[in-house]
Amino acid sequence: MQHTISHYIPEASVAKVLQLLDQDNLTVLVKKERKTRHGDYRKLPNGKHQITVNGSLNKYRFLITLIHEIAHLEAYKNFGKFIKPHGVEWKRTFQYLMLPFLNPDVFPSEILPILAKHFKNPKASSDTDVQLAYALKQFDANTDKTFIFEIPLQSTFKIYNGRIFKKLKKRRTRYECVEVLTGKIYLFNANAEVTTIEN
Repeated sequence: MQHTISHYIPEASVAKVLQLLDQDNLTVLVKKERKTRHGDYRKLPNGKHQITVNGSLNKYRFLITLIHEIAHLEAYKNFGKFIKPHGVEWKRTFQYLMLPFLNPDVFPSEILPILAKHFKNPKASSDTDVQLAYALKQFDANTDKTFIFEIPLQSTFKIYNGRIFKKLKKRRTRYECVEVLTGKIYLFNANAEVTTIEN
């Protein structure tokens, strides 16, 4: 697997990533797309460490997700098991591990300022940073999905599980939408990925 990881990340990042994986004796599994998360880290019963990452991610998002998960292990090793999963220890570790990758050899120069801003205070998920999520989406393979903030009010759309909604109005940072079948109101993050339905 360590050799095939090079297919999923920017070429200029491969050597440094393999070095990180070797020093931690980490196993990385590439998974089919999971809608609820891009990746995860866990300690296995045999004491080894395993990271999973969605193989459907573009190479820049894959790299960020992989380093995000390695940071969980590094923070756990350095600060103990009682730290918060995405607390200050993890944030500092993630920043430290990402720093060597934040250069134009690895990432396109147009998204480097957005990444630099994000890594001043990294979030539990890069998806909650709307500007970064949108910048990274430009490098996805062609998809019929779009972000909810891109579609007009009163548009009808469906989400990954097939449920259908209508976009009503914007609150402070999220959008109020009504589920067509039940009439219930739900709030969506601005960068939730949806598939529009022709009215």
